[in-house]
Amino acid sequence: MRFAPDQHLHIGSLIFDRLDQIDLTGPYEVLSAIPNATVHIGAKKMEVVKDFHGLPLYPTTTLRDMPKLDILHVPGGPGQQNLMEDEEVLGFIRRQAAEAAFVFSVCTGALLAGAAGLLKGRRATTHWASMEVLPLLGAIPVNERVVIDGNWVFAAGVTSGIDGALRLAAMARGDDVAKQIQLYMQYQPEPPFDSGTPEQAPPHILARQRDAVAALTAARIETAKRVGEKLGLVSSVVAD
Repeated sequence: MRFAPDQHLHIGSLIFDRLDQIDLTGPYEVLSAIPNATVHIGAKKMEVVKDFHGLPLYPTTTLRDMPKLDILHVPGGPGQQNLMEDEEVLGFIRRQAAEAAFVFSVCTGALLAGAAGLLKGRRATTHWASMEVLPLLGAIPVNERVVIDGNWVFAAGVTSGIDGALRLAAMARGDDVAKQIQLYMQYQPEPPFDSGTPEQAPPHILARQRDAVAALTAARIETAKRVGEKLGLVSSVVAD
């Protein structure tokens, strides 16, 4: 749906300890430029959180006091694993997603939406290292940078949140608004290396990175199995 230009939008982003800050700040650069909108940054408490590299981030509101949102933004990062069975966070996602016009997940934020029981039968994407987790939460994994399923927008790993946010801006306010935001940002990537996906990366680089995230990936799988069983989700879907 596209909002009327005079309709003020409330956009809300979740933050938590050990998130990946680009999952938040990349989309924030886009979402904060959407005309006639307020962006809220919500945490469990009005306390500083730190991304997984130690960057301090400050909420503007608590999850409890977050207004009813038109757009809900759920980032990811290693700290997502600690919230997969956190009912306060999952309940917040459920409540806001039930009434939001759009829900936007970035990276492993999709796993939080899945843990909230919201991905059953949905086409979705996440970080490449966690794609195998999605079916355990009822989702249909799609190996694309941005996946749109109804009013849900899923961005894959980290920097793809910018692409997803621009797609969302176009859906909410029209293509011209999104193009103007893109121009202001001078967002026209020309990466120095062709190594941004598992399919493109040299085999030895891919092997090193898989090793680097192996323990976290294994933990995510085990947690997702436990959560999926609680939610009564059974899936044999294979990634596209």
